[in-house]
Amino acid sequence: MTKGSGLLRNKYSVVGIGETEFSRNSGRTTRSMGAEAVKKAIDDSGLPYDTTSWGMTCYIAGMDAIDSAAISSDVGIRLDWQADTMGGGSSTETLIAIALGVLESGAADAMIVYRTMNGRTGLRMGGNPASGVAQLAPWMPMQGGSGLSHTMYGIASPLNMFALTAVKHMQQYGTTSEQFAHVKVAHSHGASNNPKAYYKPRLTVDDVMNSRYIARPFHLLDCCVETDQAVAIVITDTERAKSLPHKPVAIKGNAGRTFKWRPDYHWNDGPINQVAGIYTKDILFANAGVGQEDIDATGSYDAFTFTATLQLEAYGFCPIGEAGNYVSDGSIFLGGRRPNNTSGGHLCETYTHGMNMVIENVRQLRGEVDDYCPNGQHSYDYSEGKCRAIKDPHHTANLGWAMPAQASALIMTNII
Repeated sequence: MTKGSGLLRNKYSVVGIGETEFSRNSGRTTRSMGAEAVKKAIDDSGLPYDTTSWGMTCYIAGMDAIDSAAISSDVGIRLDWQADTMGGGSSTETLIAIALGVLESGAADAMIVYRTMNGRTGLRMGGNPASGVAQLAPWMPMQGGSGLSHTMYGIASPLNMFALTAVKHMQQYGTTSEQFAHVKVAHSHGASNNPKAYYKPRLTVDDVMNSRYIARPFHLLDCCVETDQAVAIVITDTERAKSLPHKPVAIKGNAGRTFKWRPDYHWNDGPINQVAGIYTKDILFANAGVGQEDIDATGSYDAFTFTATLQLEAYGFCPIGEAGNYVSDGSIFLGGRRPNNTSGGHLCETYTHGMNMVIENVRQLRGEVDDYCPNGQHSYDYSEGKCRAIKDPHHTANLGWAMPAQASALIMTNII
């Protein structure tokens, strides 16, 4: 298959979604939560446990979760294909791409992709008080170079490292901290209409700007919530999906783990204020056969406010250098021309390395958003504590992130 061929366009669909409670103290193992989320996703799909040929894959960051072979035992399915991978923020869309390849090969009838993590009470990306920087050693090489060569310069967490990209964007294009803060505000509006979001209060730009600095220019409220949870999706072929309980949500285009030049130290080669989506977008939109203006909602990875901002620019939703204006002019808010992370995303709903945003877009495309509208009759009144459903959406995009030099992405549709 050549790049951008669209060979698998709409051929496979997401048919099941599942999740546990989003908390900051689960009191559970990642195995227990993973089994719950996977079982819910299988039940949601309507596929039979015993006569489906199953494949399963997950991703583990720093050995923070249980493998899929264990989960399959707990939910009572036999696997015909299994492989897990190390990964982080770009893994959801990448594993979906792998799942499509497995299905296309005929090795399985349906693929389960899941993530389970105690991101608050277990392994924390910023380190635990008991272990401090030593905890960073397993995953820091994935962020480029070696943990030692970063840490010795004070780069001891993702935010320390990503700040270099953000500061350069601010210096060159005049992007401001206040513009980044609008991302948090927009996502808090979605979360306020999401019964399961961990942080529900609506925030203001002043709230973000008045929170303490973590690593300049980022404040505490520029950062995502740390939570314990598990999430899962089930994918099968679209023809089979048409006979299952929910409206099929087809995978229209996909791109997995695209890199900039020199991903180990990307600031040594190419603009450090541009992220890898500048390459990913060409694969993504060619495979999907649609353009940016066809996308009704985005799920841009928001570990921090600026990661969502720069990706929207890189994927062409606004010109290079204008990301600050795009996120602050109302476009990404509920009721805007292209809402982003309508569930609250990582900043407000929960932190799952990207999968909760895929699940949210599946719900939007199904017309089954779980907001405060009675009996599922959506009012499209986006006042606090009311609706978050998008009116008549047809295409959504998920923009995955691991670091500035690495990206993955996904376009889904309900038009088949």
